[in-house]
Amino acid sequence: MEQIAIEEAIRTRHSVRQYTDKPVEADKLAAIRTLIDQCNRDSGLHIQLATDEPQAFSQGLAKYGKFSGICNYLCMVGPKGADEQVGYQGERLVLAMQQMGLNSCWVALTFKNTKQAYTLAEGEKLYLVIPFGYGMPTAGDHKRKSIGEVARTSDGREMPQWFRRGVEFALLAPTAINQQKFRFTLLHGGVVRAEAGHTLLNSLTRIDLGIAKLHFELGAGTDNFSWE
Repeated sequence: MEQIAIEEAIRTRHSVRQYTDKPVEADKLAAIRTLIDQCNRDSGLHIQLATDEPQAFSQGLAKYGKFSGICNYLCMVGPKGADEQVGYQGERLVLAMQQMGLNSCWVALTFKNTKQAYTLAEGEKLYLVIPFGYGMPTAGDHKRKSIGEVARTSDGREMPQWFRRGVEFALLAPTAINQQKFRFTLLHGGVVRAEAGHTLLNSLTRIDLGIAKLHFELGAGTDNFSWE
C-alpha cells in the first residue's frame, strides 16, 4: 500500500463532504483499525470504526451540511474531559488516511447520532465523527491567520525557524468553522505553551487545540522543544 509523505498529507488535506461510491480497500481498513488500537492505547480513548453504515449522513442535519455518499466514519468516543486527546488522536488518524489517499472531514453537529454504530462504556461519550473515503473533487483552500496572529515569544525575541515551522503546520490544521482559536508561546529553555481561545464553542476549541498541537509537533520536531 503506497503512501504519501506526512508533510504532503498535511498540505493537501482539506475537509471533504461528498464522496464517490468507490469502496475503501480491505487493506486500508485493516491499517486504520490497527492505528485506532494504537491511538486508544496511547490515549485512553475508545475510538471505533463504523463501516457500511449510511444512516448517520442520510437525513436531517446531514442534508443541511451537504454531505453525501458517506458510509464509513470514525466514532470519536472517550471519557468526559478528553477533548484535547480527541483532537490529537483523531488528527493522527486523519493524516494517516490522507497518506493512504483517503479524504475525510471532522463533523461535530451535522450528523444523526446512530447509536448502533458504536458502544459506550461507563463515563464515556461520543464527541464527534470523522467520515472518510474517496472524495469528490473539491476546492480545499481557505483563509488562514498569519504566524504573528497566533504565536509569539515570551520576551519578544525573534522566533527560531523550528518554532515558525511548527506554527506554520498548526495553521494548516482543521478547526471548527475555521476559527483558528489557538495560541503558541515560546518560553525559555525550548518550552512551548499552547492555549485554546474562549468562544461559545469552548469544547470544540479544546479539540482544535489537540489537532493543532499534533501539527505543531510534526512541523517543529519534538526534539526541539517540550510542552509546558
